[in-house]
Amino acid sequence: MDRLDAMRLFTRIAELGSFTAAADDLNLPRATVTHTIKRLESRLGAQLLQRTTRRVRTTRDGEAYYSHCVRLLAEMDAVEADFREAAVQPRGRLRIDVPAHVARQWLIPALPAFFARYPALELDIGTGDRFVDLLREGVDCVLRVGKLPDSNLVGRRVGTLQQMTVASAGYVRKQGMPQTLAELQNGHYAVNWASPTTHRSEPLEFMVGRKRREIAMPGHVTVSGVEAYLASCEAGLGLAQFPVYRVADAMANGTLREILPATPPPSLPVTVLYPSHRQMPARLRVFVDWMVALISKQL
Repeated sequence: MDRLDAMRLFTRIAELGSFTAAADDLNLPRATVTHTIKRLESRLGAQLLQRTTRRVRTTRDGEAYYSHCVRLLAEMDAVEADFREAAVQPRGRLRIDVPAHVARQWLIPALPAFFARYPALELDIGTGDRFVDLLREGVDCVLRVGKLPDSNLVGRRVGTLQQMTVASAGYVRKQGMPQTLAELQNGHYAVNWASPTTHRSEPLEFMVGRKRREIAMPGHVTVSGVEAYLASCEAGLGLAQFPVYRVADAMANGTLREILPATPPPSLPVTVLYPSHRQMPARLRVFVDWMVALISKQL
């Protein structure tokens, strides 16, 4: 294995925290992985990785070497990409993750046109609300709605989603239609949303002019999945807040009613995220450009 391949192997072990996971990711025998790292450490005269029973971690020397590897490999990838893309159509497989409703309503219906333009590409599409660790899970990019935690990922803003506060028609008949924010904490309930990342219940948010106001409300149920959140609201278990497009059908057929339209929730940012230290390959760049154009038309 040459030095560049050894560097790529080392970076994947550092990112995945496992010799076995890196071997599987790069389709290499475990013995080759172990032997290559031993030779690399011997050549450098430094221990790069510290093995424990559960995980492989980089040493201080390993962290420094990892930073150099990432920079050098990115530069090499950029040079090669410039030459390949001039003559070769983007090809290969991409792993992406998007919210389930976005995939069903916007992304997947448009894929036939995408594949007609890029027939050599393949997509592995994950859907869900959970946090995705792109580096450790080998995911190329994700589409996320809402506030983003601090990370080393590159974020490309697609647009924003308008939101509304809603309750079921049955809830309004039983509990009444609140007329002010102050009434929400007197005889009203919320379907509480627990962040899949922090697992903490989050308050409802309202815009009063240009100021954001948070109101924590009592509730009989707490959920961390979008489908469960919507189903609980439709069942009359309390108020909830959704992007407008997500509840448009339920609003049209009268299943849901809008609450306090004069003080709507703040808009949600929509962002495409991908790893910052990788040179973006052609297949990822064309997909991100296409998805940004597609989703931005819907917002």
